[in-house]
Amino acid sequence: MYQISARRILAVALLSAFMAAAGVACLDRWGARLNQPTAAFNPDDSAATAGVAGIADPSVATDEQNNIEVFRAISPGVVSISTKRQPRSYFDAGRDGGGTGSVIDEQGHVLTNYHVIEGADVVSVSFGGDKTYPARIVGGDPDTDLAVIQVTGAREALKVVPMGDSDRLSVGQKVLAIGNPFGLDRTLTTGVISGLQRPIQARNGRIIEGAIQTDASINPGNSGGPLLDSQGRMIGINSQILSPDGGGSVGVGFAVPVNIARRIIPQLIRDGRVVRPKLGVWPRAVSDLRGVRLPVGEGLLILQLDPNGSAAAAGLRGLSETAQGDLVIGDIITAIDGEKVETQNDLYRIMDKHQFNDVVQVEIVRGNGQRTTVPVRLLPERPQRGTTRRE
Repeated sequence: MYQISARRILAVALLSAFMAAAGVACLDRWGARLNQPTAAFNPDDSAATAGVAGIADPSVATDEQNNIEVFRAISPGVVSISTKRQPRSYFDAGRDGGGTGSVIDEQGHVLTNYHVIEGADVVSVSFGGDKTYPARIVGGDPDTDLAVIQVTGAREALKVVPMGDSDRLSVGQKVLAIGNPFGLDRTLTTGVISGLQRPIQARNGRIIEGAIQTDASINPGNSGGPLLDSQGRMIGINSQILSPDGGGSVGVGFAVPVNIARRIIPQLIRDGRVVRPKLGVWPRAVSDLRGVRLPVGEGLLILQLDPNGSAAAAGLRGLSETAQGDLVIGDIITAIDGEKVETQNDLYRIMDKHQFNDVVQVEIVRGNGQRTTVPVRLLPERPQRGTTRRE
């Protein structure tokens, strides 16, 4: 087996300790919920392809007519969100903010971006005009930059924005965005899908896979609003812009695909957060380990295992120490279900597709260079007595 002498393990040992501490901190936020994630929100495929009342078939309508009809039919369900964060200290003046959201059901749940409501103490919603309604934060997922709030006292104003299917999009397809840029109530902009499967980064550093790129103008205040197809169905949630000078739109905006929202909305409403299956490993990219002799040049080296986690139950191995004080290389994950794994973001992306009790095929290289595939059942995590939870 490949071994690292005691004189060469200092960097790896320090790295392992750092990853352990970071893992404890990260996993603490996932809690002890063991429930299976529910089915996708509004999973009826016919609803994702059906026409919307008041919008003519785009193939027989002029572009101008389509713009007018989509705005008239959908804008009543697009809300302006205002937030207020109270001062935290004498030197903290607090902060006011805002964004856009879409009504998603008749119970008053509104879908928006997590960064719109992050840290807010008071949230209110407007359906246009001066009248506002109080709202509460139901749940948020910083990993996908999505959140759900619930407005109260506005039942008569609720107009649900229908959801489409973001897996059925094409570059060049017409899109429309409705939002509140710079506080301008219910503004319509149009454009096309400029690109698909764009990886963008959430504010917590996690990669959001498969974002929709559009040239429809998106500006501050549009965050959380719907990106719509020409039939008035929400296909994305406007979230970010690329602006070299840090200002307004230059025609490069990004929306989180609505199918991601459909997967996590039930958990946000039920639990207030998203609990994702995990392998129960503390890995490190092989490409980051300079000067260490390893049997492969790409993959994720397992530094440590959660003893109660899925990987440990399946027999995967982390670093171990011999009686002489040498570290023995554990398993290196190279692929899962045939998808190459080189970084932790690859691992996150693959795990996000699965639910508890799914079985994934983990391709590994053992310390002696042997390649094998291990079936791993994704188990709900159990908190260890006397410790915080691990990722």
